[in-house]
Amino acid sequence: MTLMRTPCIRICSLDPLTGLCAGCGRTTDEIAGWMRFSDEERETIMNSLPARLAAHVPESAKPLEATA
Repeated sequence: MTLMRTPCIRICSLDPLTGLCAGCGRTTDEIAGWMRFSDEERETIMNSLPARLAAHVPESAKPLEATA
């Protein structure tokens, strides 16, 4: 038996504007259906999460760019 991979980092807080979990970046439908998804479906979602989270980082939390 193999363990199911999950992106959950136990910071579970849904952003009301984006509908995404602030910790893992999944939608409520993805969180609720995680156990039913195939390994391929879960992998596809997990591959999209870094870009999702990066796209929804508030401007105030982004690092300042160095100016020359």
